[in-house]
Amino acid sequence: MDEQTRIEIEAAAFRRLQKHLMEERLDVQNIDMMNLTGFCRNCLSRWYQEAANAHGIEMDKDAGREAFYGMPFAEWKDKYQTEATGDQQAAFAKSHP
Repeated sequence: MDEQTRIEIEAAAFRRLQKHLMEERLDVQNIDMMNLTGFCRNCLSRWYQEAANAHGIEMDKDAGREAFYGMPFAEWKDKYQTEATGDQQAAFAKSHP
């Protein structure tokens, strides 16, 4: 496999993950992802921002989140994020001491 094809396949896989998290699994909260996997949508948006910055594209945290979430983060939170339960918060504290 040549380098360009590998990059295109990786980009397609990332876009599929993004679509899955942003359209198909809105029921899964970021805190649940952090508790189970150690990363969440916010991490992915930060990695996107960091990659843009590494390529000389100035992007702050809010722009990175908007690029990943497809809308301003505050709007996404209002639409889809629920308040973390005590159990979720306890699991987070245990997995992220």
